[in-house]
Amino acid sequence: MLKRVMFKRTGVLLAALALAAPCFAAPPVLRLSTTTSTENSGLLAHLLPAFEARYGVTVHVLAVGSGKALALARNGDVDVVLVHARAAEDAFVAAGHGVGRRDVMYNDFVLVGPASDPAGVKGGRDLLAALRKIAARGVKFVSRGDDSGTDLMEKSYWKAIGTRPPAGRYLSAGLGMGEVLNMAAELGAYTIADRATYSSYGARTGLAVMVEGDARMFNPYGIIAVNPARHKHVNHAAARRLIDWLTSPEGRQTIAGFRRDGRQLFFPPAPP
Repeated sequence: MLKRVMFKRTGVLLAALALAAPCFAAPPVLRLSTTTSTENSGLLAHLLPAFEARYGVTVHVLAVGSGKALALARNGDVDVVLVHARAAEDAFVAAGHGVGRRDVMYNDFVLVGPASDPAGVKGGRDLLAALRKIAARGVKFVSRGDDSGTDLMEKSYWKAIGTRPPAGRYLSAGLGMGEVLNMAAELGAYTIADRATYSSYGARTGLAVMVEGDARMFNPYGIIAVNPARHKHVNHAAARRLIDWLTSPEGRQTIAGFRRDGRQLFFPPAPP
């Protein structure tokens, strides 16, 4: 049975533990920290029941930004981590905190904003040019501000153009993607979102896609087992099973089969 635990603003680990009836042995537990996009989009609810049924494992999901997900893994608070922050993932493995990283899937980021488009950026395919306009004009931008994969990518874009909106128009929320989309809608602001979460929340917010298709907006996801040499208590066997299953033909097909309104939201990489 899939268990979900959402983190908001704090670094305190909250784990929902299933208690078995006295006459039955509890199924093995696999603790997965992951980015909020995999939870908010509905992907995990689509993927994990099949894995749990096949291997008799109960997955406890801790959905946070990628930075916090990696910190949980680094501390040995989870067994496996699924995130979208490639540079941070590589550093995590290089430091000996994780082993066996594999590419799982990819999608893309989108720049979204109010349908009225006060910055005049809608329809372009050059993200940096659009951000320059947003920075120069009297419009607001909401940042995740939570050290997530989306937050890290967004900040790299501002760094690339050497500017960003001034204080008062650049709002650092410290919130998950769904909450940031709602906040941007309320303020008539722009933001950058992963496409899967936007597809889940967009109709409710009224925000429209402004810029898409820029190669800079490519968004890959990787999965990494926590190094059992660092944390001997982790369930490394179950972590390896999940990694192997997600990258197997069955797992890849299950990822590709997840759709919203008929549209595929995550794409497994080409087979090796």
